[in-house]
Amino acid sequence: MDAAIVVNHLSAAYRKNEVLSEISFKVMPGSLTCIVGPNGAGKSTLIKTMLELHPRTTGEVSFLGQSYRRAKTKIGYVPQRGSVDWDFPTNALDVVLMGLYGRIGWLKRPRKSHRDQALEALRVMGMEQYADRQISQLSGGQQQRVFLARALVQDAEIYFLDEPLAGVDAATERIIMDTLQQLKMKGRTVMVVHHDLQTVEDYFDHVLLLNRTVIAHGATADTFTDHQLHRTYGGALRWMREKV
Repeated sequence: MDAAIVVNHLSAAYRKNEVLSEISFKVMPGSLTCIVGPNGAGKSTLIKTMLELHPRTTGEVSFLGQSYRRAKTKIGYVPQRGSVDWDFPTNALDVVLMGLYGRIGWLKRPRKSHRDQALEALRVMGMEQYADRQISQLSGGQQQRVFLARALVQDAEIYFLDEPLAGVDAATERIIMDTLQQLKMKGRTVMVVHHDLQTVEDYFDHVLLLNRTVIAHGATADTFTDHQLHRTYGGALRWMREKV
């Protein structure tokens, strides 16, 4: 089976400071992978660089055997909630419809079929009753559900989510993870920047341990070990494997 994502010798910098160094890994279709590492490890930068939202200094990335520009209609992206201007005057339905603009065209009006697709994506996320609500009036968890609905309506082959569980309530966390598991079962490829080490083994079948370079990558059962975690976090690791 061909890899869904291939990254070879990817590096990136902010000004003259290298933040990613010689990143290489492959992700197979139908996997649910988390990216974990300490603060400043380059987790968000890795996704942004792969999606050409941040310039690379070296390396190559392919998606389904194609460059990002050729494959971008097959890729869904949910950014960190804190990077979004939630005061922008638009409602939840319009945000989800943005996920269809690749098919609709930016200068064309959405048809009823497009609105129906967007409403169905909101329904899946338990947000259909908020379709007309301004996004600034939604809670953090509700905003995250709307952005995931926007990604879902794209019907992509590959999904990237940057800390989708950060600051959300327990109900939203369950809905998001159930949705990601369903995507995996459909053969979609999902990569998630994740911060809670205690839920990695419950939620993800693969893990990529990152600290400016790849420390380890593979099946969670084989890779998410004390040894690899100490290699990744060093003396900053203050976490016990026994769940509270």
